[in-house]
Amino acid sequence: MDQTTPIPVVDLFAGPGGLGEGFSALDEGKAFKILVSAEMDPAAHSTLRLRAFYRILKNKGGASLDSYYRFCNGKSDVPWDDETKWAWDEAVNEAKCITLGSEEGNKVLNSIIDNAALGADTPWILIGGPPCQAYSLVGRARNRGNTEYKAEEDHRHYLYKEYLRIIAQYHPSIFVMENVKGILSAKVNGEKIFHSILRDLSDPQLATKNKSGLGYKIYSLVVPTLFTKGMNPENIDVHDFIIRAESYGIPQARHRVILLGVREDIDVVPPLLNKMPESNVEDAISALPRLRSRLSKEADSPENWSAKVEKFRLELIREASKAKGREQLVEILKMYDGHITSALNHGSLRIERLNPEQLANPLLGPWYHDDKLNVWLNHESRGHMESDLRRYLYASAFALAADHSPKGHDEFNLAKLSPNHLNWKTGKFADRFRVQMYNRPATTVTSHISKDGHYFIHPDPSQCRSLTVREAARLQTFPDNYFFQGNRTQQFHQVGNAVPPLLAYQIASAVKQLFT
Repeated sequence: MDQTTPIPVVDLFAGPGGLGEGFSALDEGKAFKILVSAEMDPAAHSTLRLRAFYRILKNKGGASLDSYYRFCNGKSDVPWDDETKWAWDEAVNEAKCITLGSEEGNKVLNSIIDNAALGADTPWILIGGPPCQAYSLVGRARNRGNTEYKAEEDHRHYLYKEYLRIIAQYHPSIFVMENVKGILSAKVNGEKIFHSILRDLSDPQLATKNKSGLGYKIYSLVVPTLFTKGMNPENIDVHDFIIRAESYGIPQARHRVILLGVREDIDVVPPLLNKMPESNVEDAISALPRLRSRLSKEADSPENWSAKVEKFRLELIREASKAKGREQLVEILKMYDGHITSALNHGSLRIERLNPEQLANPLLGPWYHDDKLNVWLNHESRGHMESDLRRYLYASAFALAADHSPKGHDEFNLAKLSPNHLNWKTGKFADRFRVQMYNRPATTVTSHISKDGHYFIHPDPSQCRSLTVREAARLQTFPDNYFFQGNRTQQFHQVGNAVPPLLAYQIASAVKQLFT
């Protein structure tokens, strides 16, 4: 397939746009163009729409982006002005807040695809990841505790069929579908849902119309595994479809199922992704401004915060000095004498960018940086209870001393550290508090980060806090000029559910080769 103009992309279940960002960023927007992105969550849609506006103006060139940067830098209340309102209108038409599966949502999406005349005779791509809550291991564990839960009645198991419907009706040249690896073992009525998905996607006409028709070859992007219609899913290793993001330069151990479908009448074989040098947490977040946490459930001020954390530091030194094998921990805690200071602030939606950042990582540095930003966006700390401040300080210091985050009651056994969980000593909550280690990729950033920061403790004891939205976004490889909308909880949720844009960029690069 030869292609000289940008290839249209339809992005379903788009979230804040991580997968679409990777495609639209390739070749400065010359390879792919987002035709429409569909998302039902209003906050994620607001982010998606703002990013569409940015992308439209960037492709326009010249000084078009000035109004966007005035908004980001806090100089304007809205991202458009009289000269760029046209681009905002285009962004509104591109990013749609619709519920796929509803009559109205499907009508809107179909109309856009019809008006663009997309079909088997037009090169185009379908991307997206149907919601994963029903497939995730955490979600399934929660469902098992609900005696009234019936998997076959959970509509989320079948949202992939909205994706399938578009494939069957409009025959995209290529599709890219993403989901959590828990989808590989999830079952409905005793049958593995992933086996049904493979069968359906490889022969969408049979799945939707009960008549076999134009099918798809489904490839892994990491090993030469291929599934085609008529095959038995039992005869392949479904784990071959898992992409381990940390193997491709992403500073996060994020393992996701990625399916690349190529229409069977297109005689091309996609290349495998190239392994990249490992990136770590320090590469991603160490240059961001240092912040203190807030105090929750009591009067917050820099002085109150620093006094409490310093008090905890001294108490932990005394307790650790009495415990066997905690000598290195004591030394680490002593190193922070004078480093816990009231000079730190707690950040905000926009923080003035005082010094140019120097990122040594050659992959991440250019990807994150934008010298037109005068602020750091979405870099605001949470408030923490006094008991959690003690735990965060201890955990981050322990991690520096032991080169791993403390696990369970055996490594969390100093005074006043045990949480009030009846099952604390059973091992069920062994990872209740987890430090993100500077010297290795982060653990998976999930939507749970929107609920509390216990799994995402900052590695610097002097900051004594969980990660900010911007830090989580960097671990997910969102560029610094990606401005997340909604309240902080909604921002965290968007980041946790997204596809890392830099990984999506590498997938897009592989897909582009199928059109040349």
